Amino acid sequence: MAEAEATRQHGSTMGGGMMARVLTLAGALLLGACSTVVPRAPVPAPEAAPAVTTPRVDDDAVAQGLPQDVARNRVALLVPMTGTNAGVGRSLANATQLALLDTRNQQVRITTYDTAMGAAVAARRAIADGAQLILGPLLAEDVRAVAPIARAAKVPVLAYSNDAGVAGNGTYLLGYSPQQAIERVVNYAQTRGISTFGGLVPNALYGTRASTAFLRAVEQAGGRVVSLQTYDRGASDITGAVARMAKDAPYGAVLVADGGAAAATAAPLLRRASPSVQLLGTEFWNTENGIAARPALSGAWFASVSDSLYRQYAAKYRARFGAAPYRLSSLGYDSVLLVVRVARDWRVGSTFPEARLRDGDGFAGVDGPFRFGRDGVAERALEVQEIRGGQTVTVSPAPSGFGN
Repeated sequence: MAEAEATRQHGSTMGGGMMARVLTLAGALLLGACSTVVPRAPVPAPEAAPAVTTPRVDDDAVAQGLPQDVARNRVALLVPMTGTNAGVGRSLANATQLALLDTRNQQVRITTYDTAMGAAVAARRAIADGAQLILGPLLAEDVRAVAPIARAAKVPVLAYSNDAGVAGNGTYLLGYSPQQAIERVVNYAQTRGISTFGGLVPNALYGTRASTAFLRAVEQAGGRVVSLQTYDRGASDITGAVARMAKDAPYGAVLVADGGAAAATAAPLLRRASPSVQLLGTEFWNTENGIAARPALSGAWFASVSDSLYRQYAAKYRARFGAAPYRLSSLGYDSVLLVVRVARDWRVGSTFPEARLRDGDGFAGVDGPFRFGRDGVAERALEVQEIRGGQTVTVSPAPSGFGN
């Protein structure tokens, strides 16, 4: 369990017409080189310190777990700090610390709990320590474990998962939605004259939801799905799926709802069957380091949150922590920006004002504007990127806000 806190600077809430100003605020927080203060080295204690009298501690000022804090609202961060996903968890924890330092907020105190030891255990401990809001967990199965515990305590959860099946009833998802990314890239393909589509999806929960989103998106775009093939993850399996799809060639575009390795395996085979095919990817690709370095994916399109502010954030993160952040760590940074904006209306010691999460105009941060729908899933303004010359290039910018 670890804690982070910082000095004060008020965040701002987002009302109508303020989206651009909040985006400017997020950029300014990242660009302000003087906003992160490196603490000085501790001064060595004198060799002979005078005797001191231990002050009497009032029993009312001590609670089970952490000591009471009457000056700040308690927020719990539930992420894996050990085990397989420790790297992502530490990056998220670092990002929340960086956001606190950048905003200089005095009303929020964040304590980190390791979900690798059991997400339910971590949630119960956080609530016993007085947490009024939970950030995380990262994994869908951990969200399922935490949600009923938090709901019983009337503590909202801002999770970093992208599994829409765990959202609702006080649980909100900040993760990048595959459904939204698929709809965005299909719509862009339609504007470029593509009307026939194929899909390659893995036999997994992600693949099932991706295929449903894909079929719906193509239908809404007025297109036609020529072929939809599933496969078990593995080079030989996806090769077989492409061979089955080849019987239905030609097709204008093919969505590969998987990571870069699977897409790079499929790409040359797809082009052999349909030389002018346009390759489409999902939000998976933007979280994968080195995706643009795969020559087989040159020319492919995928939809994702914008990287413009993220690059500035990543440089600042690297300067402070001496390593590059995980791409998902921006969710941690933005979750703190959201909390800080709400904190001005959050009286210390009171419950978190959950209704503020449903502000129609939404919020903004490193990953651009977002707002929570009725289902509790973050709706995001996405851009379309093209892999070109070993890098990603924006071919359709993200909207600056939401139209309704």
